[in-house]
Amino acid sequence: MYRSHEVEYCNLEIRFDRRQIQNLIRELIQQGYSLYWNENDSYFIISVRTGRKLLKLRFQRFQGRYKMVGNYVVKDERLALWIEKLINDSRGHAVVKRFRDRQVLIENIMFGEIIRLVEVSGVEHRIIYQKRPQITLEDMVQAFKSKRAEIRAGVLRLEVDYELAVLHEALQQGRTEDAELSKEKLQTMRTEMLLLEL
Repeated sequence: MYRSHEVEYCNLEIRFDRRQIQNLIRELIQQGYSLYWNENDSYFIISVRTGRKLLKLRFQRFQGRYKMVGNYVVKDERLALWIEKLINDSRGHAVVKRFRDRQVLIENIMFGEIIRLVEVSGVEHRIIYQKRPQITLEDMVQAFKSKRAEIRAGVLRLEVDYELAVLHEALQQGRTEDAELSKEKLQTMRTEMLLLEL
């Protein structure tokens, strides 16, 4: 496994309840980290001291639970391993960038599993691993039985009618910018309609 002392976690999303956050705090203290935490209506923030740096882990409050969000640069190897364990155990999502010399290894993680691994050296990049989508026969049967495309086509027809009325009004009143915007929307809708009719 590629290891580095500088790891950047981007688009991090890990979900927790309050008890799990309390367990995280206890675990960090047991590992010897100096930390403090505070909370407001929107966020629960744990500030972890790593050497001279202070890393603020942000947990956004939503629907009575918490979601660890944000981008973090971690230079402490133990803390990086701890965050990776969190992502894996909670089946979280993240883009992990590991920096070493002039190379960057980028891992796309979804549901705690690496789905794509890319090595970047200067301007060159090489895909090391990419998970293939697994489509089962049952998935295909469900897709054929699904009425979503038919429902969306009906809704789309109504949206097109409305947008045509908006365009007509904009043209009559000489609002060229609004008319151009409306034409762009109609073009997008036309493309979607063609895809739905395939």
